Amino acid sequence: MAPVPQFPFYAAILIEYGAHQIEYFLDEDNNWALNINELERALSESKDRCVPRGIVIINPGNPTAYKHQLFILADEVYQENVYFHSTKFVSFKKVVMDLGSPYNQMQIASFHSASKGWHCESGCRGGYYEIINLDNDVKTQVNKLVSVSLCSTTWGQAVMEAITNPPKEGEPSFELYQVERSTVLNRLKEKAELVSQLFNSVEGVQCNNVMGSVHTKKYLSLEVVFFSAMYAFPRIAIPTRAIEYAKSKNMDPDTFYCLQLVEKTGICVVPGSTFK
Repeated sequence: MAPVPQFPFYAAILIEYGAHQIEYFLDEDNNWALNINELERALSESKDRCVPRGIVIINPGNPTAYKHQLFILADEVYQENVYFHSTKFVSFKKVVMDLGSPYNQMQIASFHSASKGWHCESGCRGGYYEIINLDNDVKTQVNKLVSVSLCSTTWGQAVMEAITNPPKEGEPSFELYQVERSTVLNRLKEKAELVSQLFNSVEGVQCNNVMGSVHTKKYLSLEVVFFSAMYAFPRIAIPTRAIEYAKSKNMDPDTFYCLQLVEKTGICVVPGSTFK
């Protein structure tokens, strides 16, 4: 199972391995929140096509994965892109452990990457994952698969060391590190706010705040914070005739819009249908 919208990598890797993707849709009108009923719908409709095995998820604290014994793939690469002073990142591991039994026995793989977040070092190709509650025999096989793969470059390994072991208070570079980190995050926040403001200033375009809204949900006495993604997904009101013309050309309306935009203005954007 994978959310829509999503990072296209998930769909691509499932196609590569001949697996079936179960799409569940995030609630755009509720700041891209995850809806339990939508998860149940997606699972129910997929039963005649496949056997659900895992779920890619960005919002913690829902019971669906446990109920259906799904392996959780926790995409936590934007864990530091929290633009609210009153909130903080809470990992999936902490959420399930705080929930206690039986949820603290759920199987999880948590991912992080140097390519995203505030580091944005895509070229170094560095990343890591933590697997939780897997059987030791399964862990052994995972380690074998990793061992026969090519390792990251020396540069990538050095960057991951810097990410996992940043300067600590009292060390010579700590103050400089804090200044650089806060400067980057503040700039990202300003740009995110500007993007949504500009989109919403255009007639026929509606866009949620980019990491600019937050709400909480109570589940099993645990308060969980939900964020919108670090992408701008504007909703564009495309005229009916344009939609019909796009369909006559065997083209998705959003793809048609994007092609017209780049041809007439030189502005390049990505169709929303790409993120599924």
